[in-house]
Amino acid sequence: MPSTRSPRRALAAAVALLALAAATGCGTDAGAAGTQTTKLRYQGSVGQVTLPELAADLGYLGDVKLDWIGNVTGGPADIQATATGQSDFGGAFNGAIVKLQTANAPITAVVSYYGSDAQTFQGYYVRDDSPIRGPRDLIGRRVGMNTLGAHAEAVLRTWLAKGGLTADEIGRVELVALPPVNTEQSLRAKQIDVAVLGGVIRDKAVAAGGIRTVFTDYELLGAFSAGSYVFRDDFIARNPDTVRAFVTGVGKAIEWARTQPRETVVARLKEIIGKRGRNEDATLVDYWKSSGVAETGGVITDREFATWIDWLADAGELKGPRPKPADLYTNRFNAFANPGGGA
Repeated sequence: MPSTRSPRRALAAAVALLALAAATGCGTDAGAAGTQTTKLRYQGSVGQVTLPELAADLGYLGDVKLDWIGNVTGGPADIQATATGQSDFGGAFNGAIVKLQTANAPITAVVSYYGSDAQTFQGYYVRDDSPIRGPRDLIGRRVGMNTLGAHAEAVLRTWLAKGGLTADEIGRVELVALPPVNTEQSLRAKQIDVAVLGGVIRDKAVAAGGIRTVFTDYELLGAFSAGSYVFRDDFIARNPDTVRAFVTGVGKAIEWARTQPRETVVARLKEIIGKRGRNEDATLVDYWKSSGVAETGGVITDREFATWIDWLADAGELKGPRPKPADLYTNRFNAFANPGGGA
C-alpha cells in the first residue's frame, strides 16, 4: 500500500529526531574514541546492486566494510535515516537533499551515484491505448512514482509547468507513491494512468510491451547526475579517512562500470546478488545499461544542485534565502576531483 505520510511531515519528524540524537550524543561511530570506524551501516534495494555494494565487491573500499541494515524504496527516507543516525550514509535525489539541509539537518553530499543519460533515465509511461499525450492530458489523472517529494515529482512538475499548466492545474494531477517493483503492474491493471519507471525496472517493463513513453527526464533536461550520497557532518569530522575511502571507492566503481562491457557488469551484479543471500529475484539486472552519472568518478558540480534549488524556491518549498550549491556538497574526499585522481 502507498504511504499516506506527507513528505513535509516525514521531513519534520526527521529533523526532530536529529535534534534529539544531537542532544543525547547517541552517535555510534568509533571516531569519538579516537579511532575511525571502518564499518558503514546502509540500506539497499531489492533485486538491485548499489554502487557501494559493487565497490566493496571489487575491493575498492579497502578496509571499509558495509553493514546492510535493510532495504529502502525512496531516497528521502534513506537520507532521513542518515540524518537521524539510523544509518551512516544514504542516497537521494539532489532536490530532496536541498530540502533536508535547508531544514537544518547537518548532512553533506559527497559523491553522485545516479543520473540520466541516453541509456539510463526515468520515463513517464502510459498504456498503449491511453489518450494521454501531453501535459494538459494529465489533469485529473493519477501518476505512480516510487516516492513523493523527490526526483520523479520534481521532473514531472517541471514538465507540467513548461507545458503551460497553472499551479492550480498542476495541483489537480494526483501523485501516488508506489514501490518500484509494483508500479508497472499498477499501470497495466489501470490503477494509475501514468507510471514513472527508471533503470532496469523501466527496461524490463518496456521489453514486455504494451506501454509507451510520454516523456523522459533526459529529453527534458539532458544528461545530468541526479542524486548523491550523503554523510552526517559529525561523522565526516570524526571519520575523514573512512569517508575518503568510501567516496573514491564509489567513484572507481562508477568508472569500472562505465568502461567494462555491459555483459561483464551484468554478470558481476548477478554474482553479488547471489552471494548476499537475500532471497531476491536477480532478473532485473539483466536490463542494466549504465549508472547515468554524468561526471567522472561521481564528482559533483554546482549545476546538479542549482537546478533544484531554483525549482524548489519558485515552487515556494524553500524558506529564507536560497542556499548556495557549493554549501551543500564537497568533492574534497573524491580523488577524481583532482588532476590524475582515481588512478
